[in-house]
Amino acid sequence: MSAWDYPAAVDVAIVGSGPTGAAYARILSEQAPSATIAMFEVGPTVSDPPGAHVKNITDPDERAKAQLRSEGPMAREGGDRVGGIVKTTQRRARPGTFLLEDGYQVDGEDGLPVAAFSSNVGGMAAHWTGACPRPNDSERIGFLDDRGIFDELLDEGDRLLGVTSAAFDTSPHAALVRERLADAEDEGRDPHERVQRMPLAVHRRDDGRLVWSGSDVVMGDVTRGNPNFHLYDESLVTRVLVEGGRAVGVSVTDVRSGESHDVRARFVVVAADALRTPQLLWASGVRPDALGRYLNDQAQIVFAVRIRDFVPALEEEGAGSAGLSEYSGVTWVPFTDDMPFHGQVMQLDASPVKLADDDPAAPGSIVGLGLFCAKDLQASDRVEFSPDTLDAYGMPAMTVHYTLTPRDHEVIDRAKAEIIRLGKAIGEPLDDRPFMMPLGASLHYQGSTRMGETEDGESVCGPDSEVWGVPGLFVAGNGVIPTATACNPTLTSVALAVQGARHIASELASV
Repeated sequence: MSAWDYPAAVDVAIVGSGPTGAAYARILSEQAPSATIAMFEVGPTVSDPPGAHVKNITDPDERAKAQLRSEGPMAREGGDRVGGIVKTTQRRARPGTFLLEDGYQVDGEDGLPVAAFSSNVGGMAAHWTGACPRPNDSERIGFLDDRGIFDELLDEGDRLLGVTSAAFDTSPHAALVRERLADAEDEGRDPHERVQRMPLAVHRRDDGRLVWSGSDVVMGDVTRGNPNFHLYDESLVTRVLVEGGRAVGVSVTDVRSGESHDVRARFVVVAADALRTPQLLWASGVRPDALGRYLNDQAQIVFAVRIRDFVPALEEEGAGSAGLSEYSGVTWVPFTDDMPFHGQVMQLDASPVKLADDDPAAPGSIVGLGLFCAKDLQASDRVEFSPDTLDAYGMPAMTVHYTLTPRDHEVIDRAKAEIIRLGKAIGEPLDDRPFMMPLGASLHYQGSTRMGETEDGESVCGPDSEVWGVPGLFVAGNGVIPTATACNPTLTSVALAVQGARHIASELASV
């Protein structure tokens, strides 16, 4: 394959092709269509259209090949991946992801033993569950609420991701699961906090088949049809170029040829992920005090039950699409400050991790429950970068410092008791006790490039996602979220990306 012919200069350089990088490309294509945009992704294109969810690949062998190609520079057949029922604390990666090889745990700390990444066009959104709940109570970003813009940004996130709550309305047992959970949980909750359908980034084709959203949906036809937008895969950005205190471009290496080039840009958006975005900033000499700090994951408690009084549906009613049986769908138990965890209940084949074997006599009768716990934020939870040691990409090696606080342990214990109570409300537990996934398993890492209202030393960027003190440099992704969340973060991070992209579009229009 020939090397890329990179442009000498563009208006906007975007590092990373996940949903937030795609959101910048989409909003800029809509609001600044004459702007030239270059998007760089270190991984290969594994799906068609580029950035599509691999779950939409119907052939299982082709899907497995796409997942393997997403597993980074050390990807290999037969690697340690999650297989069978998840009941151990072994360090195994989910298909389509690869683990942080070293530096994931420091002696005497909890660490993030299964901290993982994806390297492919579309990022982890080519492999995710598509859950897009809205943040609630202290999960919300107060200074954006004070400006009256947060809900409108979330609405835009819904639009870009193609979010719906009706994906599983035809599932024969979804209403039963929701009803039993509501009886156990809804008392005293405000209407928007009650048990409900999970908002999902998915749509149903005319033939009835479910299609899961990836970055391809976020980019949409307007971006793909934009002659000023170009996507360069297998392109490693090693440095943001900063001159006179302002971001002026990127240095990028073609992974296939090894050749490096400087691409000048009026604006640079780093949308890698919550670990590789601060890595690139650090490697570029952009090192605000909060960089890499307030790192937080969501401790994940899981449990499996057999639905009580389950009545098998007719095969044609429960028949699958996109590999799903569609019996019980996906149900959401929202986070509240009084109950500081977010719950999702789903049939086994919708779950990202396998919790049990389904009942061959009554397929769809077993559901998995997951509660995600909000982290007690502390600046000492951080990712650091080595000035001497390099990772497999040749970038500064990472070391994660991460410790659960007494409050974290209290919330985890509450979640374990709560998930048993909810499970018993639905049916018969398959185990005596719930299982806590190894830390990092949520893949919902946040806070490492956190947003702040003012430049107070505890944030990396301002409300428009522009890095403090470095005009023209923007950060995107889950790492920008400044609050302790328990809900799936993608919708929130896309919403924040919309605000940043609008700011760039307005700057371009003013010149």
